[in-house]
Amino acid sequence: MLRFRAFVDCHSHAVPSGDDGAQNLEEGVALCRDAAAHGTRILFATPHVWPHLPLTAEREGRIRVAFEQVRPRAGLDLRLGFELTPTRALLDEDPARYVLPGTQHVLVEVPFMGPTDVLVAVCEHVNACGLTPVVAHPERTEAVLADNTLAGELAGGGWPLQVNATSLSGWEGPEIQRLGWSLVADGTASLVASDGHRTTRPARLDTAFAAAYERVGERAVALFDGSVLGLASSRPESSRAASPAA
Repeated sequence: MLRFRAFVDCHSHAVPSGDDGAQNLEEGVALCRDAAAHGTRILFATPHVWPHLPLTAEREGRIRVAFEQVRPRAGLDLRLGFELTPTRALLDEDPARYVLPGTQHVLVEVPFMGPTDVLVAVCEHVNACGLTPVVAHPERTEAVLADNTLAGELAGGGWPLQVNATSLSGWEGPEIQRLGWSLVADGTASLVASDGHRTTRPARLDTAFAAAYERVGERAVALFDGSVLGLASSRPESSRAASPAA
């Protein structure tokens, strides 16, 4: 029985921030505790930074107050980063403001629709500032679904690609599920994260890990243990079967 309960989840919306994630403190705490119960050791809350919802000083202050209220009740190591939707305005900012704490990485999502030129520009800007972009959920986006070479090109830039656990489970639909598994199987994806938003869309990784272990064996561990971020935890106790601990 494989007993690997030390996941590092670099993408969630477990802290109320005015976006579509947790809507109040109690929901945020519930998301964190549920993640811990399903094996997560480190959970990054990554509020959206959208063109229509920028990280103003006032908004950041509210988010940090909420984070400090959720953190001591979370039941795991909760850290506050951000998820950037690429805009040209970000090219004038220091991306260190948005770094995932304890790492040298910044979470940048692929736009769901339209071209990826601004994404590439933002990722290059992050690199130029001495940090590494993590490209969030490419399998869910119009550009990558339409061009099966694009994900490889992004990964070839040295930018780790993060697939959602919900994509692998089929929650996002069969086309996205097929692409997500393809990115895992061929090694294009470097990370799997939950992108947990609400109690109805929880921040869980255990089921996705079990499925990935069945498909790619020990290689699955690095997708879930934070090693890509420099946060690797202990190895599984056994590799005889891919089943999360009860």
